[in-house]
Amino acid sequence: MSTAEPTGTVDAEGLPERLTLGVAARLSRYLQVLTQAKKMGKETISSQELSDYTHVNSTQIRRDLSGFGKFGKRGVGYNVESLVSQIRGILRTAGQHNIALFGAGHLGRAIASSDIFADHGFRVVAIFDADPAKVGTEVGAQKVRHVDEVRAVVEEEDVVVGVLAVPPAAAQALADDLVAAGVKIIFNYSETLLQVPPEVTVHTSSPAVDLLYALYFYLT
Repeated sequence: MSTAEPTGTVDAEGLPERLTLGVAARLSRYLQVLTQAKKMGKETISSQELSDYTHVNSTQIRRDLSGFGKFGKRGVGYNVESLVSQIRGILRTAGQHNIALFGAGHLGRAIASSDIFADHGFRVVAIFDADPAKVGTEVGAQKVRHVDEVRAVVEEEDVVVGVLAVPPAAAQALADDLVAAGVKIIFNYSETLLQVPPEVTVHTSSPAVDLLYALYFYLT
């Protein structure tokens, strides 16, 4: 009897309509490693190498990938570029996705200049700030806009993700503006616990939490 984790129902193109959380999380981890390997010029990668970088059992990796077709060759491994394309298709993240970034301070500028989002098809199309001294200045290729322009810009640029790199006191009001504008995904770098409708997804990024998680496994 197979022990493979179910991926969900299948659509007309043969892709699952809805992945389980476990499968989606692991595929995202594989994609992160593969994207970096591609940037480093690596052409092939084995399931054991993926396991070494992701700490997911190599058998589980092969099971996850075999559920969507035959991607690798025994003794050769997986073609990195091809697997990146395939996993993006499975995760339905192929193509370009537009981001609105809030906060033109040190953190916001670091995010805007980083390849973290661009490597995965996300493009910062607008940067906002409430500080008159920052509005009108340039961060990379973007001119900083005032937060009052949020709704118009979200519609004009087809923004799907809002990234909050702002002080805690400003985060909830900006999240409310994003929700009102129709944005369904918010990436929260502030320390505020955001209240949003059930249909809106909030991902809070905290280096401290990640360190605590790592420390737990180091100490136990």
